[in-house]
Amino acid sequence: MEQPETTRQLKVGRQLQRDLAEIFQQQGMSAYNGVMITVTSVRMSPDLAFAKVWLSIFPSDKGSEVLELLQKQVKTIRGALGRRVAKQLRIVPELVFMVDDSLDYVERIDALLRS
Repeated sequence: MEQPETTRQLKVGRQLQRDLAEIFQQQGMSAYNGVMITVTSVRMSPDLAFAKVWLSIFPSDKGSEVLELLQKQVKTIRGALGRRVAKQLRIVPELVFMVDDSLDYVERIDALLRS
């Protein structure tokens, strides 16, 4: 059974969410083939060494393509993140990107209810 996140995990997760959002915003949509990336949440491991980063990608049909591109750039993104959090965190967490498809799910449910 998974333990609930501690206050520290939640705080670090929220900070990383803000920082990663700014990094993606600075790189611009052109860096990711015109796709808009939103960081929806970040879940930290108990030792703060790993971060699961949930991303909402628009348009969603390019999700796997963008995820692949992000995996190739993970070292660069982690480096940029490290420069931002160097004063607050002892180690910069390893990043694992996941697609948050909850908006697609909401749209499907909405479409089913309207038909």
